[in-house]
Amino acid sequence: MSGPVAIFDPEALAARRRRALALGAETFLLDRVAEDLADRLGAVKRRFESAVDLGTPASAVSAALARSEMVGRLFACGPAERVDVDAVIDPEALPFGAQTLDLVVSALALQTVNDLPGVLAQIRRALKPDGLLLAALFGAGTLSELREAFAVAESETVGGISPRVAPFADLRDLGALLQRAGLALPVTDVDRITVRYAHPLALMQDLRRMGAANPLADRRRAPLRRDTLARLFEVYAERFSDPDGRLRATFEVVWISGWAPHESQQKPLRPGSAKMRLADALKVPEGRLPGEK
Repeated sequence: MSGPVAIFDPEALAARRRRALALGAETFLLDRVAEDLADRLGAVKRRFESAVDLGTPASAVSAALARSEMVGRLFACGPAERVDVDAVIDPEALPFGAQTLDLVVSALALQTVNDLPGVLAQIRRALKPDGLLLAALFGAGTLSELREAFAVAESETVGGISPRVAPFADLRDLGALLQRAGLALPVTDVDRITVRYAHPLALMQDLRRMGAANPLADRRRAPLRRDTLARLFEVYAERFSDPDGRLRATFEVVWISGWAPHESQQKPLRPGSAKMRLADALKVPEGRLPGEK
């Protein structure tokens, strides 16, 4: 049997991360996500003795959790380009034993694995009963403005469209994947972050310094033509500028969480086991909605 289709090129991803480090990594998005992750974990009101930071491209998550008392030992496992990791691993072949971890966290990394269902299943296997997965990854709405501007510019200048911006998963798909992996109490939500730039080139420079330039396996290898780039700039300014002339770029951060099943967790009621009729709870006659006459 063949494996999953390779959407992302691992060698290109590694090269993008190395270039970002050489240029000076831009981490403002990752820093924000790391702080949000620490806040979300703090709301759980429990301590996790054995935790893994999976694939996060820099130390922001490790630093944010180190300032709290929620985690006993946090192992940073990620790409070779991140020099401060405890272990370099393949994110699609996790080395953890069954039921060995209390917590797995990840920030802006899992969106570029080729077999996300397989990775989630491996995480579920590695979690102890009542262990938690909490992760943030880019969602389908990320860089929608750049995607649209590229599509218009290429269709007008070269007569076709090539993949320029990664096709990330949407909220509903990720929720279904959590359930498919066997994680209990799955939750997904979205944080849409709008960043404004003076020019599309500034956005592209930030993407390079994030290590987030085009890593698609099916990307066009030929250099971007000057007329295509010029038209891209025009379309972006025409469609996505604010009254002050600055340009919008959307980053959609999807949060996912789920627990390894445990007998102490809440379970849905069995059909027919309710103690009160819905009509009685709403104080309306049977078959009538509130406000109806």
